[in-house]
Amino acid sequence: MADLKTQIVHSLSDNPWYNLALEEYLLNQVGKSEVILYLWQNQNTVVIGRNQNAWKECRCKELEAEGGKLARRLSGGGAVFHDLGNLNFTFIVDRDLYNLEKQLEVILEAVRNLGIEAEFSGRNDLLVAGKKFSGNAFYFTADSAYHHGTILINTDFKKLVNYLQVSKEKIKAKGIESVPSRVVNLLELKPDLTIGKMKQAMEDSFKRLYGGDCEKQELNPTVLEELEDLYEKYSSWEWRYGQTPDFDIIFENRFSWGGIELGLKLKKGYIKEAVIYSDAMDLALIQEISSVLVGVPFKINDITSSIDRLATDSTRKEVIKDLKEWLRSKAI
Repeated sequence: MADLKTQIVHSLSDNPWYNLALEEYLLNQVGKSEVILYLWQNQNTVVIGRNQNAWKECRCKELEAEGGKLARRLSGGGAVFHDLGNLNFTFIVDRDLYNLEKQLEVILEAVRNLGIEAEFSGRNDLLVAGKKFSGNAFYFTADSAYHHGTILINTDFKKLVNYLQVSKEKIKAKGIESVPSRVVNLLELKPDLTIGKMKQAMEDSFKRLYGGDCEKQELNPTVLEELEDLYEKYSSWEWRYGQTPDFDIIFENRFSWGGIELGLKLKKGYIKEAVIYSDAMDLALIQEISSVLVGVPFKINDITSSIDRLATDSTRKEVIKDLKEWLRSKAI
């Protein structure tokens, strides 16, 4: 593409609230035919997905008592731990240029050029010898999109295990025994690897695959006036923890596509409020289900009919089918 514009942005902050504010700012500013590679790091942070319940995903008291921060991102998916042994990446693009395969290839090529053979799992993870070193999540607006994730280089797995609360249902569903058994630091495979070398490999791979007149800039988001409102949002208690109502009814289950906790408040037999906590990747669908249930009679046929309208493609049909079968099993 002759008019493709590419840019590499490094954050000089390790504060997750500033870094997520800068990420959203870039998402709102990305131009037509533009691709931005944003590289950033957070210190001692748990980042939860947009639809997750902070109290269930993170040992918040322990995290904050030890100087850590809880952050909530725009995208769906599960909770992750960040420290300075981890490099975060975000591809921020004109939506017409969104190409997951090409974006993943930037990372895979960078890792391979460092002498480590890596592969895409076919879901949302990048693997080396069957172990995960990178997880990915996604967010879309009408005109732009981002794909972001982690690259484990020398992350403190003891803190990761201490701060993240993995449900027994998730462990059972995935057939996993422990976090260290299924994730790997790239330093274990290449002892001389540093964050600096990983950044350079990512830059080189990005330039080769995307080309364009690539600009590079280092930004300190803590001094950018344009980020003040976004920083206020990301650092606020309301955004990070949210209100957790006293529900009349709570249903929980785990499916192949993610876990779900459905909380309902009822009034005179009708659903007055519906909140769904989930680590499912389809952020929009989870939020739409919450919306369509409000005002619906608390009857199985009415509830399943309401969510059935959201089954607009094959992926969503699978999720809706699972939900309907599950709710019918509750005999509501």
